[in-house]
Amino acid sequence: MKQINKMELKKILEMRSEESWQENLPSLSIDCVIFSFKDSSLRVIMVKMKDLDFWGLPGGYVRKDENIDEAAIRILKNRTGAENIYLQQFYTFGNLNRSEKVFEKYPDTLWNKQRFVSIGYYALADFSKVDLIIDEFSTACEWKSIDDLPDFMMDHKIIFDKALLTLREQLNNHPIGYNLLPEKFTMPELQKLYEAILGKKLNRGNFYRKILRYDILTKLDESRKGGAHKAPDLYSFDLEKYNAALKEGLKGSW
Repeated sequence: MKQINKMELKKILEMRSEESWQENLPSLSIDCVIFSFKDSSLRVIMVKMKDLDFWGLPGGYVRKDENIDEAAIRILKNRTGAENIYLQQFYTFGNLNRSEKVFEKYPDTLWNKQRFVSIGYYALADFSKVDLIIDEFSTACEWKSIDDLPDFMMDHKIIFDKALLTLREQLNNHPIGYNLLPEKFTMPELQKLYEAILGKKLNRGNFYRKILRYDILTKLDESRKGGAHKAPDLYSFDLEKYNAALKEGLKGSW
């Protein structure tokens, strides 16, 4: 079965190669690090190619008739089925021979074998609104906890690490949460999100004081029912203040 998968992938790549040369900008690709939050764990979408033992990040190419951001949005939708996902360009990756080993046995004329400079985007997606899509080149597309990641293909581990570092740095001066939490959430749930991103525990009292000082939350006249202890208050983001903070920034690191 593994040999059949290899033949299928080779045939598909060769079949799509001429079409790719005609439709896409040469030497330019996009790799997306798509984060979400589920069961107190920060997760990322990973894809397994048909004939590889390694996993990679969702990606694709820039068409000749579209802007780079438009290409990233299209690639995201093709993998998640979702629209209006928070998307941020964060770095460019262009090391020599970054994909050489993957395609070394393919002909030099193959579209995928050329040297690519990849533009990295990270995205923040609502777990409940994502419908993972397996394309013709892959056998799996799954959410993986960042605490238990498989082996990466090519330089995708470097891309992932840079995206996570960027997200952690952004947490120091921009609000995070609107795209990752449900519309109504508790303060402990928001704290768990911050802890999952930062990879460390935060003092409860200090977190509450600091996040409330940002003045981006609205306390609702509701509480989370069903627990054994006192029902925690529910909050939502004040979108006007949240979006203003995205533009103007926040002060103070975690």
